[in-house]
Amino acid sequence: MNEALMKNYEATFMEKVAVIHAAFDEKPHTVAFVEVDKKLSDIEKCEEAFMKTNTIDSAWWDNEGVTPMFPDATCRSTATNDFVLIGNTKYKCSRIGWEKV
Repeated sequence: MNEALMKNYEATFMEKVAVIHAAFDEKPHTVAFVEVDKKLSDIEKCEEAFMKTNTIDSAWWDNEGVTPMFPDATCRSTATNDFVLIGNTKYKCSRIGWEKV
């Protein structure tokens, strides 16, 4: 697919959400922007961002649709007490599910 068509597709059907690490850090900081389908519910967007920012078989920052924003060579996976920001709405990763903050 050519670049112009791909950009149009992304603008029409995808949105970027921010993943913010706070669980084990002194100060919360954005570690990634993750592309998710606009049609998903906010909770589904949080789940996708969580999945894409966890290392399973390879480093999470190499996953498709992930723009890493951390300054170091590596970064831990997203965990309980981290956040996902969707537009102006922030969600906290709980032990089970997501809580709107």
